[in-house]
Amino acid sequence: MSLIAGSYERFIWGFKLKPLTHDPPSQSLTLTQIFSYPSHIAPITTVAAAGPAAASGSSDDTIHIYDLSSAASLGPLHHFSSSITSLSFYCPPNLSFPRNLLSAAADGTISIFDTEPFVLLKSFRSHKKCINDLAVHPSGKLALSVSRDGCLAMSNLMRGKRSFCCRLGKEATIVKFDGSGERFFMASEEKIGVHLAEDARLLFELDNQKRVLCAAPGEGGILFTGGESRSITAWDTNSGKVAYCIEDAHSTRLKGIVVLTKDGGSDDEPYLVASASSDGFIRVWDVRMAVKEKPNPLAEANTKSRLTCLAGSYLKSSKRPRIGKSTPKEEDVAEEV
Repeated sequence: MSLIAGSYERFIWGFKLKPLTHDPPSQSLTLTQIFSYPSHIAPITTVAAAGPAAASGSSDDTIHIYDLSSAASLGPLHHFSSSITSLSFYCPPNLSFPRNLLSAAADGTISIFDTEPFVLLKSFRSHKKCINDLAVHPSGKLALSVSRDGCLAMSNLMRGKRSFCCRLGKEATIVKFDGSGERFFMASEEKIGVHLAEDARLLFELDNQKRVLCAAPGEGGILFTGGESRSITAWDTNSGKVAYCIEDAHSTRLKGIVVLTKDGGSDDEPYLVASASSDGFIRVWDVRMAVKEKPNPLAEANTKSRLTCLAGSYLKSSKRPRIGKSTPKEEDVAEEV
């Protein structure tokens, strides 16, 4: 398992999560740093990871690509005229290497990249103002985005254009699909709306009391959120109630949450969730223990920087990401995506 974090100081941080001992029952883990350097010339605003590929976006109008298996930087993508605000990889269920990278920008545009190699397929305008967040449906055929224009937009990724847009009651800052794609979540200040993906109907509105700054869907209808409360809250989106909570998980506000355990794990394996806070700490938790008592983190790293975002992945693919030299013709986009 690997984690990648971005900071306000322009640094990118890479870590590998490894067992501290060879005794599996001990469940002792350590975060081993694999790289750290100023990869951008402005604060890093967003990161994404899938398999051995990772990406970071910044207010310097560039995306940088990384190979986590070799802890190497592959260089930047220069296709933008405004800050990168959100990144998301699309990885088909039967593949361990992502097929596409999607980016959202402050000028309201969404860009679609192929990942073998990294070349721009299509860029189109989805919003009138800065896009706050972007979520790709598990099918890879559509994406949702929320913006400072107060709208929710749905984009057809097969055709590379916006297909639907509606105005919300207030600006949303986070949008996420659940693992099945049947529901999606939107956060606005301290409220989180649980919606049906089929018709966007609101099922529940969750009240976090304090502003939500990050969210990550887990297994079995669980949604993890964090933010100004400094806690990790696990919501049961089937009932609309809190399943459990790690109080005071950090001493400052949370800026990122990553679910590291997929498919529910097993009874004798920890269910791992990683979190990052604005004071520079990254912590890994076994959230099963939160049901009984406040757990201690299984691993911790202090970057001593102001972290802004966090992403994680498994390294199961033998492929190496690479950046392409040319851009496919526009008529090839629908076939490639």
